[in-house]
Amino acid sequence: MSEAEGRTVRVDVHCHTVASYDSQLLPERLLARADAVGLDAVVVTDHDTVHGAHVAADLAVDYNVTVLVGCEVSTADGHLLAIGVDEAPKPDEPLSATVQRIRDAGGLAVVPHPFQRSRHGASAAAIEGVDGVEVYNAHTMVGLRNDQAERFARERGYPAFGGSDAHRAGGLGLAATAVTLAPGQPPSPATILAAMRDGRTAAVGRRTSMWQYVTKLVATARYNAPSLL
Repeated sequence: MSEAEGRTVRVDVHCHTVASYDSQLLPERLLARADAVGLDAVVVTDHDTVHGAHVAADLAVDYNVTVLVGCEVSTADGHLLAIGVDEAPKPDEPLSATVQRIRDAGGLAVVPHPFQRSRHGASAAAIEGVDGVEVYNAHTMVGLRNDQAERFARERGYPAFGGSDAHRAGGLGLAATAVTLAPGQPPSPATILAAMRDGRTAAVGRRTSMWQYVTKLVATARYNAPSLL
């Protein structure tokens, strides 16, 4: 690719560390794995906290991976990725209000795994005025909802994003977002965020394996089950 066209970087915009209740992935392990699988950058999106993302960002100097701070917000209408924010937006507010909070903080609001009710995916009616839609989430076995998300984003003109939704090292980078930077710009949180804001994105990747999918389901069920003690 010529300098005039701009460099395309591979960014996993949806991954979790141990700061998420359902993840076992240490920040340093996340970065090492991201580097090993050829990711240029990651957005750490733990559930309703930016703590893990800030830890990863501090550690990134020792790895060949750029880290964007983010989180996965539990809105009243479903989950929402806040990309490029320093603090986690308040949970349980309407999705539309959370989108505005994210933008006011200088970030981007991207809808993850839409239409998947079992995973707190937002409905079509709730999605309005966002900065993008995750049209390829690797944590799926069939892909029907990904196809639906891709059609929804295309019909409404929303930029397409891809993310692994990794909670363990093996899932990192299975899906990602190809982000084309402005000509002459190196990858950094600011340049990647600017390119995403301009819609220079495309979803890339493949689905998780059956073993990874079942392991995640079992772990989530265990964490969500009521205590018997």
